[in-house]
Amino acid sequence: MIRSMTGFGRGEATVDGRDITVEIKSVNHRYFEFNCRTTRGFGFLEEKLKSYIKERVSRGKIDMFVSLSQKEDTEAIVKINPSLALGYINALKKLSDEYGVKDDISVSTVSSYSDIFQVHKAPEDEEEVWNAVKPVLDTALNNFIAMRETEGEKMKADVMSRAKHILSIVDEIESRSPERVKEYETRLKERIEELLGSADYDEQRVITEVAIFADKVAVDEETVRLRSHFDQLKSLMDSDGEVGRKLDFIIQEMNREANTIGSKANDSSLSHMVVDIKAEIEKIREQIQNIE
Repeated sequence: MIRSMTGFGRGEATVDGRDITVEIKSVNHRYFEFNCRTTRGFGFLEEKLKSYIKERVSRGKIDMFVSLSQKEDTEAIVKINPSLALGYINALKKLSDEYGVKDDISVSTVSSYSDIFQVHKAPEDEEEVWNAVKPVLDTALNNFIAMRETEGEKMKADVMSRAKHILSIVDEIESRSPERVKEYETRLKERIEELLGSADYDEQRVITEVAIFADKVAVDEETVRLRSHFDQLKSLMDSDGEVGRKLDFIIQEMNREANTIGSKANDSSLSHMVVDIKAEIEKIREQIQNIE
């Protein structure tokens, strides 16, 4: 299934006493680019998250946010900074002595200066944390991919609609090409008759000139290749996996054939048709820039 490179997914749950939130969003990018922000102390998750996402997402600029709370029963060790605590006590005593302030220094008074305390929590069990995050990550990732696939289906419908329109123009070009040769032959004979009057002229020379013109303006090879490119386009749009780069190459080839037809046009109606084809190809190209 075709996927857009733009998407968003969110997962939220409480697992093993932890409140966990995972958000994933992406925009188009030529390659896979991953950025992650996690709650402080859980940076060890980033590589695991990147590897896990890369198994299911091949292209796009991915931004991820993971929020985790500490488990309520996590052991915490509180230490005092002795020199800083003593500094506060001495300062308070000096304040009392020099300014006659009542000396009511107590533990409560000193503890109000929170920077004298250092809180240390037991190291997290990395595997335990990962197992808690993973089901929430799966929810976010599934939602993210579902959105990409929904957007991809819309893009596919638009691309195939434009491709169908281009093929209808190709039909017109193929119908118009033989008429151009007949018109050239008629104009050539009229011009010769204007110059020579009723005098005889070399019919074989006229036939040769018409054949040279027909060969010069023939676009059969280009329209056949153009149709082949559209067959490949449809095949890729119906396939799974990463197809964006292949589609981009096919669009370049389609544009090349359109340019060649335009250079052979020598006809205002055909020139307008080629302009319409190139306009549609450009719109397709803009769409596939966002296909994974």
